Amino acid sequence: MSGRADGRAADELRPIAIEAGFVRSATGSALIAAGATRVICTASIQESVPKWLAGRGRGWLTAEYGMLPASTGERKPRDVSRGRPDGRTVEIQRLIGRSIRGVVDFDALGERTIYVDCDVLEADGGTRCAAITGGYVALELGCRRLLESGAIGRLPLTGTVAAVSCGVVDGVPLLDLDYSEDSAAEVDANVVMTGGGGLVEVQATAERTPLSRAHLDDLLALAAGGIERLRAAQADALG
Repeated sequence: MSGRADGRAADELRPIAIEAGFVRSATGSALIAAGATRVICTASIQESVPKWLAGRGRGWLTAEYGMLPASTGERKPRDVSRGRPDGRTVEIQRLIGRSIRGVVDFDALGERTIYVDCDVLEADGGTRCAAITGGYVALELGCRRLLESGAIGRLPLTGTVAAVSCGVVDGVPLLDLDYSEDSAAEVDANVVMTGGGGLVEVQATAERTPLSRAHLDDLLALAAGGIERLRAAQADALG
């Protein structure tokens, strides 16, 4: 491999920008840009829980994910026009929900449901990772507002969470793949970690050649460094 098209080093993130409070009508919100990928994340709070949780004094969090029709080069039909979300959408929103639930204290939240909605404005690889990273910022802002209003007694968060993609392209482990790299990767992975360095989820797929243990270790090390920088960007956005 002669070098990355955008000139980045193998362990370098694309430029990251997180704008907190992007949607004024939402309880918490953020616009996250990772290179040319841009995702709007909002957190909305409902004063009830699913029936299977009612009466237990605990809350819940769920996530929804969607790509706007013009977010990719070719128009993507809206899920509503197809009558149901496609399999990729369902898989991604489940990943976002699992990832963010890992840092929520549901007892402190009380009988409330938080909806984290992630809508992709532009997609150039790594949309699910950007959604998790921006979704956490929207979540913390929403929880802060609940705390400030007196609705809850303590911030219902046990830590922070962020996610980044990585992969092996032409035999070289790379961090934060854009679309051109992702589509050519022999191995691609999505790594979700807490701010404390704990692994929440690792999704790794070998497209052509099996993934070696050494390459997996390389990818996890790249991801850990990238997530540390994403955590700093989250902290800056949250003030």
